[in-house]
This record gives sequence, C-alpha cells and structure tokens, in this order.
Amino acid sequence: MAKTIKSIEERIEDWCKKQFTGQKYYTKTDFINSEIESALEKAPSKQGGSGKNYPDIKYLLTVENCRRIPVMIEVKGKKGCLIKVNDKGEVDNTKKNLEPNYQNISKYAVNGAVHYANAILSFTDSYKEALAIGVNGYDEAKTEIHEVDVWYVSKDNLFVPKHVGIYEDISFLLKDNAKTFIEKIDALVLSPEELEERKLALEDEIERKLKALNQNLHDEKQIVVNNRVQLVAGLIMAGLGAEGVQPLRIEDLTGKTDKEDNDGQIIMSKIRLYLSHKKLPKEKIEMITDILKVVFLQSGLQNPDEGGLSKLHSIYADVKHDILPYVTGELHNIDFTGRLFNVMNEWVDVPDGGENDVVLTPRYVTELMAKLCEVNMNSYVWDFATGSAGFLISAMHHMIDDAKQKINSPHKLEEKISHIKMEQLLGIEKLPDVYMLAVLNMILMKDGSANIIQGNSLEYDGNYKQGDLKDKPFPANVFLLNPPYSEDGKGFVFVEKALKK
Repeated sequence: MAKTIKSIEERIEDWCKKQFTGQKYYTKTDFINSEIESALEKAPSKQGGSGKNYPDIKYLLTVENCRRIPVMIEVKGKKGCLIKVNDKGEVDNTKKNLEPNYQNISKYAVNGAVHYANAILSFTDSYKEALAIGVNGYDEAKTEIHEVDVWYVSKDNLFVPKHVGIYEDISFLLKDNAKTFIEKIDALVLSPEELEERKLALEDEIERKLKALNQNLHDEKQIVVNNRVQLVAGLIMAGLGAEGVQPLRIEDLTGKTDKEDNDGQIIMSKIRLYLSHKKLPKEKIEMITDILKVVFLQSGLQNPDEGGLSKLHSIYADVKHDILPYVTGELHNIDFTGRLFNVMNEWVDVPDGGENDVVLTPRYVTELMAKLCEVNMNSYVWDFATGSAGFLISAMHHMIDDAKQKINSPHKLEEKISHIKMEQLLGIEKLPDVYMLAVLNMILMKDGSANIIQGNSLEYDGNYKQGDLKDKPFPANVFLLNPPYSEDGKGFVFVEKALKK
C-alpha cells in the first residue's frame, strides 16, 4: 500500500509570514478593506460555490503615487501542487467549454491565487491590477523545498495572467525591493497577437454567459424576445452607475406594489439618472426611456410573486452576477451588444427579419473596413444601417488612437476625444430593439451615442437631430459601411445626394 504523503502547508504558510518582518500582512480571516473583502465574498468560491474566498495571505503592495496593488498568496504543501498550466503555458483555470476549472483552482497554489486576483479585479472599481503568488513546499531528502511562482493580472491586459518569475522567497515584495519589482511587472504587456486572441476568447465567454441568461429568460421566465433585449439593456444601464450615481443593488428591489414605488419604477429611476449623467440630449433620454418603460412598467415583471419578490429582482441578480462583471472592467473594443443580439436572435427571429435583412457584422470585419477607409481623428463617420453600432465602435477607436498619437497636450486630447464621440459619429437604425442595442453598445464603449438616431435612413436629410447641433448638416467624409438599398434603387440615389453634400 502506497504511503500517504502528509501536507506541510501550515509550515510553509508560517515560513511566508515570517518574511513580512515589520510590514503588515493579512491572514485568511483578517479584514484588509471593505472593497476587497466584498469582492472575495461576491465572487464564486474556488470550489465553485457561493461561499466566500479565503486567500491564505493578503497584502497591499504600496509604491509611489499612492499606487496600491493587492497581493493574493495561496499556499500548498505537497510536491506537484504549485501550478497547473495548459499546453500554451498559461494558467489553466478554464475548461475547453469555457467553464471555470475549479478542480485546478482548488488544487494548485498559483491557480488559486489567480482566481482570487480575478475576483478583486472583477468585483471592485478601485483596483485595476493584482498580484497572484503561488507558494508550495515539501520535504525532500530531509530538506524543506520552497517554490514561489509570481503572476501579474491586470485589466489593461484583459485579465490575462502574465508570468513575472520564479523566486526563492517573497522578499521582492518588501519595501526595499519593491521599486525594482514594480519596474518588472510594468513591462509585462500583451503583444498585439495576444491581445486579439484574448478579445476573441472574452467575446466567446460573454456569449456563453448570455446564452445561459437568455435560456433562463425564455424557459423559466417566459419573456418574449423583444422584451428580453430591452430588459437586459435597461438592467445593464441601471447596474453600471456613474460618478454621483449609485449602481442599482439587488437589495434595492424589494417587491413593493405601489404604482409609483415598485421595482420597475426603481429601475427606471436609475436608468434616467445614468443617462442624464452621460449628458445625452433630452430628446434621446426621452426616446430611450419611452422604449424601456414598456418592459419595466407595463409588462407585469415588476409585480411580486408569492414569495414577495418580482421577476425583475431575480433577473437582475443574474445580470449583476454573470453579465455586469464583463462590462464594468476595461474590456475595450469588445462588441458586447452585438453578441447579445445574436444570442437573443437564436431563440426567436426578429419580426420581419428576412425583409429587414437583420445581419450584425463581426468585429474583425468592422475593424478591417475602418482601416480600409483610413479613418483618422478628423473623420466624420456615417453608418446608414447601424445595427448594434459595430462599425461606429471600430471607427471611434481608430479615431481616438490617431488622436492619441498626434496630440501631445492632455487638455487638447481630452477635448478632441469628446468632440469625436459627440460630433463626429452618426448612426441611423430603423428597428427599435436594434437601435437600443446600438445606444447601449456605444455607452459601454465610453459613449459615442449622442448621434445614434432611430429612423429610416432612406428618409433622413443628413442633419444632426438632437442637442445644440440640431438641424445643422453632418459633414460626413467617411460612409460606413452598409448603405441602404431598395429594389427601385432609391437607397443608392439617396446616398449619392448625401455624398454631394
């Protein structure tokens, strides 16, 4: 019978703690701060359940300019329990079906530490980076072996763990060595190829979550497809929050039945505050809220069930847990609502979808077309059939990147980016539900939604329709990329007139 190898985890954990001489660290049950503790509680546990996460050791690495980096240390005490990587050498925390691999997360030190680091980045607003340190130890030939493996996780790197290095101990964290260590992690950035690969993986991950949510709305909640699109869009807006606007909390939805004080009214109030904070034209705010109030105030979803909770309460709990973490992070250039619409459309066809030719263009195509059009910071981009605004999002990012390369004054750059978002993009979408997706998509992409218009592009006169620029001509010089057409050719005639302007 094989001899059972006893873990020396407690010994290794004590070895780690002794190295923090004179510096504050936090044990499993110590309170580090409310934001980090709340994130560790909200995230799925390392076994995949709803229990709280308990890193073995927590630490705040503080450097110049008040930069504070949370450090999560997970300790194991058996040979072979340091790390599990995939065939690419990446921390293997995800299965092939994109589900979290909780077996690896709970068994291996680095994998667990990365799980905790991701929890902090996903469920806090203050922290955009974290360190994940796996420490393992075991006895061999009467010698205690120590293994220390360090990984850096950041929102700028789209949550992809970057390997910092293998160390003999954790003295690199201490005050005298911190500056050199920070310089090392600041050099860890994704290559363009890694960045693109990660974006594609995130899009697939988002789609998987959306499909699960959509199936629940279809099977259990029995909500029709058009209401589902509006429902998810509105709940995301309510849950985003902004400066001076507290995000909607699950506990805010208490199942009240008063006509003016119920879950639907509470959500609509949050949506109005959010849109007002975005400084959108009054006409646009009214148009959006008129569309959304149908599902939040007139559908009956706001009414409590026998348990005293409304369907809005349970649906928002799912959205907040499964969807909002993807859209509150720094996940730039990801067409979230394009994926949302495609998922929704799998269940029930868009009314008259064949006649309306509802097709959402993949991001790699919109990126290519924006490049072919040589979009730059001075472009005025007009998309006649906006869909979920994928073309405009690609154009906006090309325009902003060009401005960042050419403008050296931070103040002038900020003004130019604002001008790009508010005055240099124009989109027209006829279908109300798809229009809502375009507005939401642009808001999530840091808001170029001011001139996304619901209307028929064949009847549009080419002028701004809202805000201070109302009735002034839009000086388009780039047309993206789906000009409308009709069997009698009127669509092309209209485009020709627009070009002559």
